[in-house]
Amino acid sequence: MSEAREILAQAPVVPVLTIEDPLNAVPLARALVEGGLPVLEVTLRTEAGLAAIAAIARDVPGAIVGAGTVRGADDYAAACAAGSQFIVSPGLTDTLLHAAASHAVPLIPGVATVSEMMHALDNGIDCLKFFPAEASGGAATLKSFYGPFPDVSFCPTGGVGLHNIADYLAVPSVITVGGTWLTPASLLQAEDWEAIAGLAREAATTVSRLRGEQ
Repeated sequence: MSEAREILAQAPVVPVLTIEDPLNAVPLARALVEGGLPVLEVTLRTEAGLAAIAAIARDVPGAIVGAGTVRGADDYAAACAAGSQFIVSPGLTDTLLHAAASHAVPLIPGVATVSEMMHALDNGIDCLKFFPAEASGGAATLKSFYGPFPDVSFCPTGGVGLHNIADYLAVPSVITVGGTWLTPASLLQAEDWEAIAGLAREAATTVSRLRGEQ
């Protein structure tokens, strides 16, 4: 099993976090880990992203933190230096492939087509982010990918939530899903970490039930 697969196999769901205030990073991560979701993707969409990753990596035991929205070599290097244990990108470029070859931290690139998937496989990457999932055909598309590519694992992200998670988890190649629904803006603004932990528990319990683990 690849390192990326080993990481995602520990994730009932991967919360995709866009953090505006780095002081919120640690209590937010603790709430999600407490709720049963240890693998966290912190996007680099804000200036606080790298500081949030560093704080979580340093202060939240049990968290496996990675960087999302990594678009180039500088982002890759900075995320690794901050303590990221995995890297997620919205797409796949040769620049990112070269960066991945220069670091020990695994890349989980975004793909939406067969050609992009084959490009990843040609470069030894078989654990991928299917993005944007719903806009790219959703679970039906992933199901069609499975026939010729049963050796590829996916983390679909983009439009995924409790309303359709069962459809995605029914596809054998889906190892986990990513989503933003676990950290609604209203709860983040209120710093309601208990409520966020509750959403995490709901997601973890739902995945366990759907996979017959209860």
